[in-house]
Amino acid sequence: MNARRIWLTGASSGIGAALAEELLQNGHQLALSARREEPLQTLAARFPGQVLVLPGDLTEPAQVHAIGATIQREWGALDCVILNAGTCEYLDAAHFDAALIERVVRTNLLAPAHCIEAALPLLRQGDRPQLVGVGSSVTFLALPRAEAYGASKAGLRYLLESLRIDLADEGIAVTLVSPGFVDTPLTRQNDFPMPMRWPVERAARHIAERLDQQPLEITFPGLFILILKALGGLPAGLRLALGRRLARPAKEPQA
Repeated sequence: MNARRIWLTGASSGIGAALAEELLQNGHQLALSARREEPLQTLAARFPGQVLVLPGDLTEPAQVHAIGATIQREWGALDCVILNAGTCEYLDAAHFDAALIERVVRTNLLAPAHCIEAALPLLRQGDRPQLVGVGSSVTFLALPRAEAYGASKAGLRYLLESLRIDLADEGIAVTLVSPGFVDTPLTRQNDFPMPMRWPVERAARHIAERLDQQPLEITFPGLFILILKALGGLPAGLRLALGRRLARPAKEPQA
């Protein structure tokens, strides 16, 4: 794979950090964004000349546009942008919290939209341009307590699949990454079983090895995705019964 100019968000931990390591070892130039600057500086020191350190809060449009302006000034173009930054919070329906949903949607859907706005002019100047978004396999099957996370990732899926159509004539490829469970600091906070969970290094390598092919979607683990898609195709009544089996006992709402 030829060296490419790549903007990677959420690069300070989890899949983003492991993917940054993989791509840098493959010789690519990376513009790295995250709220925490220190991990980005560590990578810049280890890979001199390959890294632009561009920290910021991607939910703030002004900061995103400043990052885009810096990439424009330093590189003049982007060949690939990987929208990986994200968060997860679980909803307790007995104490429905719209602010929780707003926080998750702001990070997982609106922030990527701001990044796309900043990135598209740079991608239009790039070589074999590619827009990549890290979604989730949760979009294949509604799960209990995942209202906020699932809705945000379903929104990201629709946004990218629709953009894929509208950007096709410009030659900008759009790839959606839909992982299952990956061992990251975020998933380690989960208090439920995570079947077929992959080490983060394996997930990053799986993504990196497929990026140059510009596929429509990258999914993993294969068996887990097949099961989720099959369950997601069941009639609504059966999906409800399955979801109720997976759900925890309901808590009584407090007055």
